[in-house]
Amino acid sequence: MSSTDSPSLPAVPDIVARRSPWGEVLHSLVRSPTFLTGLGILLFWVICALFGEHFVPYDPLDADIINTLAPPSAEHWFGTDQLGRDVFSRVIVGSRDILTVAPLATILATIAGTALGLVIGYFRGIVDDIVSRVLEAFMAIPVVIIALLAIVALGTSKITVIVVIGLSFAPIIARTVRSAVLAERELDYVAAAKLRHEGALHTMFVEILPNVIPPILVETTVRLGYAIFAVATLSFMGFGIQPPSPD
Repeated sequence: MSSTDSPSLPAVPDIVARRSPWGEVLHSLVRSPTFLTGLGILLFWVICALFGEHFVPYDPLDADIINTLAPPSAEHWFGTDQLGRDVFSRVIVGSRDILTVAPLATILATIAGTALGLVIGYFRGIVDDIVSRVLEAFMAIPVVIIALLAIVALGTSKITVIVVIGLSFAPIIARTVRSAVLAERELDYVAAAKLRHEGALHTMFVEILPNVIPPILVETTVRLGYAIFAVATLSFMGFGIQPPSPD
């Protein structure tokens, strides 16, 4: 009697775990030398902002009228200013205010700009036309001019600087997000979300937002640099962080 061979079962393909969109973003970032270098520099200044006042050699507010405008030396690494204050100590301690105001302004700009860009990019039509024209008009005015007008009207404070710079940069981020959303909304996964009768908020913030994170991160990083520059400019003009606080 001949034995019959049992039918062979089809091979089961290996299941490869797919990363979430957020996981893909994180994976690409940690593999980027540029990102890691920038992160290292940022962490250095964050540590200076948090703990700098505990290891600086001099009090940044102590004046020494006998030793004014001294050149860099072993005693004063960056020299002294016109009041004899140690410049190195003022730079380290002053990073605390800069790295508080500028990142908070950038976070505000990112949140407001992302939400606005999602809305106008998703709905398009007359909403996009009206809001885009308003944003373009707002972007035509220099940030420093807007900040000066707001500070004159509202008074000088860190909160005012944060809000003004944040809202001034929000239109730029909104334009970036809008461009990315216009491309994403035509893809199949957005059409599938609509077929499932998902709401507009769900589609925008759950389906589309994770896929437009990379350009948002790039724009946010650029805006952070501009925010630091804007805060320093306002402080130099006497409208930002007020003396005698180091900046």
